[in-house]
Amino acid sequence: MTLRKLLIALVSLSLATTCSDAKAEKITVKGSDTMVITAQKWAEVYQKENSKTSIQVTGGGSGVGIASLINGTTDIADASRPIKKSEIDSARANGVYPFEVKSALDGLAVVVNRSNPVKELTVKVTAGIFTGALNNWKELGGPDHEIVRYCRESSSGTYVFFKEDIMKNKDYAADCQTLQGTAAIAEAVAKDPYGVGYGGIAYFEGRSDLKILPISPEKGKPAINPMKPGGKGVNYEVIYDRSYPISRYLYLYLARKPSGEIKDYVDWITGPQGQKIVEETGYIPLPGVLPPPAKPGN
Repeated sequence: MTLRKLLIALVSLSLATTCSDAKAEKITVKGSDTMVITAQKWAEVYQKENSKTSIQVTGGGSGVGIASLINGTTDIADASRPIKKSEIDSARANGVYPFEVKSALDGLAVVVNRSNPVKELTVKVTAGIFTGALNNWKELGGPDHEIVRYCRESSSGTYVFFKEDIMKNKDYAADCQTLQGTAAIAEAVAKDPYGVGYGGIAYFEGRSDLKILPISPEKGKPAINPMKPGGKGVNYEVIYDRSYPISRYLYLYLARKPSGEIKDYVDWITGPQGQKIVEETGYIPLPGVLPPPAKPGN
């Protein structure tokens, strides 16, 4: 082979390698701390099946994820609350037209230390606890001791959802101790016999040092436990039919209607494989995607 032909061959090989590398897809995901464990698992499994796709997942809170989508620094924003009108307006002003995808459901639990004798709450009482209208466990049938409140940080979609849906937009009590992530709330309440916190059920499920409280939609109506009898997993039916009063969808927000690899990934998340991971990580799969859980004795 002449030197000229060798150089041409080497250049052709280099171009072919470059083109091959160009086919590799990188997807960035940022946002909800509630969703981050599930999002990381989605990414891990999907990348094993699609080796040319690289997916980077980080948390930071729903607000942070949506802000990153607006400024063009993430492909997908994970959010545990719906996008706000003000965020949509900011996005459109920046040439971004948010496209919403429901990816799972979540029941929020109110938890106390296992030693706390309080058995259940109403939505109104729950709001009273976190706004500071109620300040002593004695008022709720518990010990004569001040209530120690643990809350999520303001960038959290869980913080926003709980404030809007349960507290009806009243402010959190000034003494509410703000923690980064629901896992931190679980640890704090587990160590504090007078503590109370809230967050996605997945972070509290199966912990013997915590008690998930049944919640009644209003006084005089039965309190609904989001867990199955005996605490054996989340009760999907009370989430699907909304009889449990603190539940929500978990969302993916994209800069526009998805196409290409991002569409493939979103379709995979909302399909059987992705929804199986939702179930495995303690959340509730979208209705109708997976077979219903087997009933006890089957």
